[in-house]
Amino acid sequence: MLLRVAAVEAPRTHNRRRVTGSSGRRREGRESEPQMPNMSRRVFTSAVLLFLVVMMCCGSGAATAEDASSASGSSPEKLFHWRDTKDGETVSSLRVPSLVEMNGDVFAVAEAQCTGTGGCVFTGIASEFLSLTDEQPNELDTSKLKTQVLVNRSSGGEKCPFQTAVLAGTQRVKKVHVSRPTTVVQGSDIYMLAGNYSWTYGGKSDSVFQCGLLLVKGNISNEAGSTNKRILWKDTYDLPWISNGRQEQSWTRLIGGGGSGIKTKGNTLLFPLEGTKKEDGKAVSLIMYSSDTAGWTVSREMSADGCGDPSVVEWKDKLIMMTACDDGRRRVYEFNLTESWTEALGTLSRVWGNKHKGNKKGVGSGFITARIEEKDVMLVTLPVYAKTESEENGKGRLHLWLTDNTHIVDIGPVSGEGDDDVAASSLLYKSAEGEDKNEGLIALYEKKDEAEASPGMVSVRLTAQLQRVKKVLTAWKEVDDRVSKLCRSENVESISSENACSPTFKITDGLVGFLSGNFSDKTWKDEYLGVNATVKGNDGGAEMTDNGVKFQGAWAEWPVGAQGENQLYHFANYKFTLVATVSIDGVPEEGTTIPLMGVKMSGDGNSVLLGLSYNNEKKWILKCSGGTTKELKSTSETERTRHVVVLLKSGGQGSAYVDGQRVGNEECALGEAASKGISHFYIGGDGGSAENKESREDVSVTVTNVLLYNRPLSDNEIGVLNPNKVTLQQLEDKSSEPLTVSSDSVNPNTSPVTAAVQQTGTLSTPDGKHLTEQGQSMGSSNAGSGGASTTAVSTITTPSAGEESVMQVASGTSSDGHKNVGGGSSSDGEPTVETREGGTSGGVEEVNTQIREVNATALSSNLGNVSQENKIDAGTMRESGLLPLLLLLLGLWGFVAL
Repeated sequence: MLLRVAAVEAPRTHNRRRVTGSSGRRREGRESEPQMPNMSRRVFTSAVLLFLVVMMCCGSGAATAEDASSASGSSPEKLFHWRDTKDGETVSSLRVPSLVEMNGDVFAVAEAQCTGTGGCVFTGIASEFLSLTDEQPNELDTSKLKTQVLVNRSSGGEKCPFQTAVLAGTQRVKKVHVSRPTTVVQGSDIYMLAGNYSWTYGGKSDSVFQCGLLLVKGNISNEAGSTNKRILWKDTYDLPWISNGRQEQSWTRLIGGGGSGIKTKGNTLLFPLEGTKKEDGKAVSLIMYSSDTAGWTVSREMSADGCGDPSVVEWKDKLIMMTACDDGRRRVYEFNLTESWTEALGTLSRVWGNKHKGNKKGVGSGFITARIEEKDVMLVTLPVYAKTESEENGKGRLHLWLTDNTHIVDIGPVSGEGDDDVAASSLLYKSAEGEDKNEGLIALYEKKDEAEASPGMVSVRLTAQLQRVKKVLTAWKEVDDRVSKLCRSENVESISSENACSPTFKITDGLVGFLSGNFSDKTWKDEYLGVNATVKGNDGGAEMTDNGVKFQGAWAEWPVGAQGENQLYHFANYKFTLVATVSIDGVPEEGTTIPLMGVKMSGDGNSVLLGLSYNNEKKWILKCSGGTTKELKSTSETERTRHVVVLLKSGGQGSAYVDGQRVGNEECALGEAASKGISHFYIGGDGGSAENKESREDVSVTVTNVLLYNRPLSDNEIGVLNPNKVTLQQLEDKSSEPLTVSSDSVNPNTSPVTAAVQQTGTLSTPDGKHLTEQGQSMGSSNAGSGGASTTAVSTITTPSAGEESVMQVASGTSSDGHKNVGGGSSSDGEPTVETREGGTSGGVEEVNTQIREVNATALSSNLGNVSQENKIDAGTMRESGLLPLLLLLLGLWGFVAL
């Protein structure tokens, strides 16, 4: 079969001809080349224009081909073959674990460091059938291992396996190096990246003219009954990535990532790779894939410099790669085969630590997907390093982690407490739907000694851990159901339980943590079993009541960076939304404030990055890093016992809301502090200055239902979370020009809400955000991104007595990016509207404000069709936008044809 690896440089252009105009720029091609046949310029121009029209009609997409260097030879390797180890050849250590399942049988595969009869050292591939009859960790028995070595076919009685060969009749020397087995199963075949090879002239290391990867195909063999099942490695193929002396890639070494590859839902085989960069020798992670095993492509995209030991899984419609990086964190990337890679900063990236001391290289992780209890999940095994009395990191103990790409739970240790230091690991999940109907979760991991060698490898069946995984999944589902009921309204019976807040807002979407009623012994436990908050301050200063946790002279800290090596809430450094229901039992003394909740930065002093407090003037104060403050005055309409408060961070911007109203007129810029790491969230107090201590002890704060999201919520979602009401307010009225909304487009049978919309031409919340913008679907919401598309026509549907009323309004975008619906925008982005009534020319007239209180859930359900209508309108615009262009091209064609 023909094997090739696509190079990662740009497609070659030396066979292409570029013709430029007569402006003096270069014209490629020989001066003496034949002239164009004597053809009518008019006919030629017409043909070109017709071609352009056809291209426009067919679409703008174009297929791009990658330059590939091919390996000639449709047959397996001729110079080398695999043989079993002989008497006198022993396995001294094992490393790079991998697990293979075939027809319900599980095999361990590892790189074997071997010693020959003459004391020489060489590398082979060891495998062992795992019986998995008990749940105790079992070290692989070197006497039962089946170890094979790739050797020169012409070698015979040498004391050490000969792993070089000379091509007959030439000075070309080939050398193979077996290492880092990386396996994947397809049908009855097992494919393995088993190391690399190189071709030189005369065996000189500086004369390499071709090198590449070794791909091996193997099968299961049952030699003498079921107890002697083994893997037999047979055919070996070369996958060159440097060919004919050409080395245009940006790396100097390419090797399998170790562990397991994957077979995607589209039957594509994929291996993780690790390369070494030319410039600085740092590791990078890539992938190699093939749909037919006949041609292999290396990805153009790669990880950041210094990120190696990759492992890859397929998650829904994406691929996810985990890498161990030099900065001490594990970076995670999301991508597919046709897109650029994106670091998953909002979910899994940089959650786990990488190394535990000095410049030691990281270790590969076990990383797989599984469907358990009707839910898709990811499972990860990584070592956790305990602190010793000398404050240096101790030995690594392997832990199992569960995630659904939102929540993360440490299931617990896999290796024994007294085991040697644990390093790389591999995972395999057997579904009960398999051939043997025997569900199981299996781990295989290296154990190291003090000399940093890997003397052995251990397999263990994780029955107890699998049961805990199932319990956690059950708990997640139960908590999701509870959270979904927080804003359920009896007025909206048609809304499903998971979207109980509104048809366009699923309250659990992006919800990572939830603090509610599980409080004891100074610990406020996360209902999703992730990260717990810890009470600080006065003993007895926090207690559980019927209304939540009551803080008086105490507060709770919810760790982010303060969690240490593994930071499950690392996403908060980039974006988050923190929601809580609070009640303030009293008024602080004059000149003092009561801190409610906020975020503190890492480092000396733990200064406040973003914090919300309440003062004696009944004002809500938002403090931003750098001393900037924002205020919101409470009014008699909003004075009530309980308030929903929201803190939000998106990139370098922060904001706060109280009962759906923004604190201050705009977001606050966090400046350079936004790039600093977050230490923790504080709730119910901030453990602040001594001058406020007495006031804080006199006034108590009760907090309940604390929700932490890994994304910024939209204005509409924040309004829906208010359990009491949302205020609908008419906007200021610019009356110098006529209203842009035609009266013919308004249904006379209108509800009170629709009537208010008709008077102003738009509908807004108190912070000036338009409901047409708020009504977009969750899939398109991206607070702070500025990427929302603007449609020419928007439709708001609200129920009236017996039928629906529809109003169409024009929309646009102001110069500062704010979306306008049915009007214009002032220079500072505040919305204005136009009416038919006369007024002061060019001025803004205050309109008598009409406040109407509407149940948030009913309002959201009324606006449920906005997103779909906007999508339809946008699609119409895109289709209709091609027509003028086509007409113009056709007109030009006709003109030149005259």
